[in-house]
Amino acid sequence: MRFDEDYSALKTDTTHSAYNKIKYIGLSANRSVYLSAGGEIRYEYASKIDENWIAGQGYNYSFLQRYSLNTNLQMGSSFRIFAQINSALENGSKYGPAPVDEDKLNIQNLFAELKVWQKDDKSFSLRAGRQELNYGTGRLISVREGTNVRLYFTGAKAMYRAKNFVLDGFAMMADNVNPGVFDNKPTHQLNLWGAYSSLIIPKGGNFDFYYLGVKNDNKRFEEGIANETRHTLATRYWKYGGGFIYNLEGAYQFGSFGKGNINAWTLAIDFGYVFDKVKGMPSINLRNDYISGDAKKGDGNLQTFNPLYPRGGYFGFNPLIGPANLIDLHPYATYNIFNRLDLQADVVFNWRYSTQDGLYRPSGNFNLPGAASNKKYIGTTYLASAEYRFSKFFTLSSGAQYFRTGAFIQDVVKPTANSWFYNMQFTFKF
Repeated sequence: MRFDEDYSALKTDTTHSAYNKIKYIGLSANRSVYLSAGGEIRYEYASKIDENWIAGQGYNYSFLQRYSLNTNLQMGSSFRIFAQINSALENGSKYGPAPVDEDKLNIQNLFAELKVWQKDDKSFSLRAGRQELNYGTGRLISVREGTNVRLYFTGAKAMYRAKNFVLDGFAMMADNVNPGVFDNKPTHQLNLWGAYSSLIIPKGGNFDFYYLGVKNDNKRFEEGIANETRHTLATRYWKYGGGFIYNLEGAYQFGSFGKGNINAWTLAIDFGYVFDKVKGMPSINLRNDYISGDAKKGDGNLQTFNPLYPRGGYFGFNPLIGPANLIDLHPYATYNIFNRLDLQADVVFNWRYSTQDGLYRPSGNFNLPGAASNKKYIGTTYLASAEYRFSKFFTLSSGAQYFRTGAFIQDVVKPTANSWFYNMQFTFKF
């Protein structure tokens, strides 16, 4: 989140480094008004084989590019304007660019922020305009960083900050993203609203409590297509760092789907151990998700969980299954070499939660119908990834994924094939 970066400490910088000069450009005599600039260039090559589990679909590839420039105009300690433009391009795919792959030029962030009140370590601020949102682990509200096109909203947010407690309240419109130049349009209706809080209890753990509301027109599930108004109540309890780590998150959803009622839920358990006294700080971890699906197709009511605006890579580098109607068991391990090279290996076992419901994409959009099959096992994903940091500016990462189809995929996709994915990504960020 580039707008969270703070370079105010460079006000009295005397190093005269070129980097610091673009991060703090004084515009007033006392340097209390200043400009900060940054940007990113990202290139990615991604290759896929039988990407939709269809035998004979064959090889496909994409060359993805992303260019970004941002600037922050700080006017004293109470007011600022942040702006960011983004260009996402795709070449090569025989199916053309996916919606998350290409948006030739858009305004990613453009907001004004006013600090209304501040006392000691407490403050209250208001922000209005186009802006990205990212909360918790990104399971429900995320910038969707793994894809070439990041997600954003247009609206207003109120923010309270204290030493061990933060609270955000927001009301947002979701924009309709088009692949051209400055052609994205707001929906002109309230699509996302809610409040998100985080509480740190010293020696007692970290808690998140939040409420999210969404409104979607003509939302599609296996149950049908209808207007959806959905409310989510959730909590998260977590601890990162060294030794025993954990992340527990549960959410309940209710509301209306057409003339029917919504009654859905999810529970995510992620725990592990970081050997922080061992060179390379290896870790072993286990994640387990239960995500409800529709109990009975055609009855008018809906039990399918809606992941709202999730991060794309929660279940893999090129995830074929989204967080709806799903049970997964996900062991993984990490290792860091020389504080520069991060390695990770994963295995993900996937089942349908309900045989009356199908599969959904990582975005939560409906993908494959499933009520005609009584098979539950979807398949197994094998993953390996590496990221090497040359410096704070340059990063090279790579990932490989193999998906072995299970009984359900073999039942509904004919002829069936296992799928492969590989990518290489180079990023320059300043």
